[in-house]
Amino acid sequence: MVRYTQGHKEESRARIVDAAGRGFRSHGYGGIGVDGLAREAGVTHGGFYGHFSSKAEAFKAAVVSGLQALRAGVEAVRAEQGKHWIAAFVAFYMGPKRTCSLADACTLPSLSAEIERSDPAIREAYQAELQGVMESIAAGLPAGSDSERTAQAWVLLSLLAGGVTLARAVPDPAVAEQIATAVQRAATMFAEGK
Repeated sequence: MVRYTQGHKEESRARIVDAAGRGFRSHGYGGIGVDGLAREAGVTHGGFYGHFSSKAEAFKAAVVSGLQALRAGVEAVRAEQGKHWIAAFVAFYMGPKRTCSLADACTLPSLSAEIERSDPAIREAYQAELQGVMESIAAGLPAGSDSERTAQAWVLLSLLAGGVTLARAVPDPAVAEQIATAVQRAATMFAEGK
C-alpha cells in the first residue's frame, strides 16, 4: 500500500479546489456534477470523495478560494502600484479579467448568483470572504472615515462585478467594450474621489 505525505494530500486537494472552481465558473453549479469535477481535476470519483463529502462542500471550498484569490490580487496590486493602485486594479479587472475564459474569470461576478441559491453555510462563507475583500479595498482608498471607505469599497466592488457581468453577457464585442470603458472610467473616478 502506498502512503502519501500530508503535503501530497494538500496539493491534491488544492488541485481539486482549483479545478472545481474552473468547472463551477464555466458550467454553473447545476451544470457540472461530481464526475465532471473529478475529470477536471484529473482524479477518480473516489479521489474526489477522499477530499470532499459532497459537491456542495467542493463548491464552498472553490468559492472561498476564489474570493481569497481576489483579496490577494487586490493586496498585490496595492503593494506594487502604491497610491495609483486603483486605476491599475480597475483596468485589469475590466480588461483581462473580463475577457479571459469563464473558467479563469473572477468568482465574484461569475458565481454570486449561484451563491444566492446556495445553502446557508456557503452563503456565510461567501459573506466572510467578501467582507475580507471589501476590507482590503477600503484600506487602500485615499480618503474618508472608516465607514465612508467601507461604503466606497462596496460600491467599487459592485460596479466592477456588475460591469463584468453585463459586458460578458452581451454578444456584441463593441457593446461589451462600451460597458467596460464606462465602468472603468466611473469606478476609477469614484474610488479616487474625483
